[in-house]
Amino acid sequence: MTPPPTAAPALPAPAAVDARPARDPAGRRTHPATGGALVLAGMLLVALNLRAVVTSLGALLDEVRDGLGLSGAMAGLVTTLPTIAFAGLGALTPWLVRRVAPARVLVVAMLALVAGQVLRAATDSAWIFVLTSALALAGIAVSNILLPMLVKQHFPQRTGLVTGAYTMALTLGTTVAAASAVPIAHAFGSWRAGLGVWAAMAAVAVLPWVPLALRTRAGARRATPTGAAVPTRVRPARTRLGWAMAVYFGAQSLSGYAIMGWLAQLFRDAGYQPESAGLLLAGVTALGVPIALLMPTVAGRLTSLRPLVLGLTTASTLAYLGLAIAPDGPALLWVTLLAIGQGAFPMILTAIGLRARTAEGTVALSAFAQSTGYVIAALGPLSVGILYEITGGWTAPIGFLLAALAVQTAAGMAIARPRYVEDE
Repeated sequence: MTPPPTAAPALPAPAAVDARPARDPAGRRTHPATGGALVLAGMLLVALNLRAVVTSLGALLDEVRDGLGLSGAMAGLVTTLPTIAFAGLGALTPWLVRRVAPARVLVVAMLALVAGQVLRAATDSAWIFVLTSALALAGIAVSNILLPMLVKQHFPQRTGLVTGAYTMALTLGTTVAAASAVPIAHAFGSWRAGLGVWAAMAAVAVLPWVPLALRTRAGARRATPTGAAVPTRVRPARTRLGWAMAVYFGAQSLSGYAIMGWLAQLFRDAGYQPESAGLLLAGVTALGVPIALLMPTVAGRLTSLRPLVLGLTTASTLAYLGLAIAPDGPALLWVTLLAIGQGAFPMILTAIGLRARTAEGTVALSAFAQSTGYVIAALGPLSVGILYEITGGWTAPIGFLLAALAVQTAAGMAIARPRYVEDE
């Protein structure tokens, strides 16, 4: 891929985003006023759904435990399922898209998300709840991997801009689900409503992909398989760049999951009321919405990502030191710095597209970085919880997060300069 121009234009109307004719997954040209706009709308709707199933459950976990009689071990399994699903099932996505058009894969993924959310909200069985949650997360795991590939395929000259748009939609969906799950449950008198309502949003996300899936199917019937070129397999696990991307993704996700899981408890231990501690945690996500929009655009304009890597590390370091030394001090400052530091997430999603030349390379790099990274991320909340329980304070847990940040920074410096996974 040719690096994006130094001065990216402002986001135009959706119908004009993909001004040049693009090729759909069947190899045919798509009309910019239909294919490009429909793909963009579909991507944004999918992104809105990529964390709602997780954050809505987190907000209602106590009610779900009481309603289904979940043991502590079962509740721990449910809260660990996202990283397990994202790591295991995400790794299968490149295999899927080599055999099935991405639009058709996304239709199935979103239907799995709809079915999983509906069934888990309706069941009275703890084990069925776990299994149907896994079904919903399977749809998310596949979609996580596909979105960077679709950006590369349909918007190769607008990688930062479109990545910023869908990352902002992802963050917005995360925030809305976390903030409204409890009020919805209270309004309907049941936690089932607070979980099940998000199935409707997932069902809407299916709609743009149905005509795209039908179009690629028709194109596949007209194609001549004997004349088609076989794409070269890209194996990021055999490259230094692939491992650097995976470590960076994993380390930033580790800190993100640890913050989401434990920041409210840290503020409560510092003397804040539960409601205030919850609002401070929500502030990290809310402040992340504009950062998610701007970060990919900034990353796409830079020749080297080094200034961003170092800037994000500085913000996170100051936040961690502030929380360790004066957690009862300027809490809004620590929350703001944490939100800036968590801009590493949209940055690494952008880097996945910037560090691959082809759609095949992008989906392979996305799958490897995210599946391996989520294995690393699973250590975050667990390690912080163990250190907190052993020491009874926050010095050791924050020290662990600072050590993870050092690893993240080293990996970030390795991916900062322009290069491509296919070349390695």
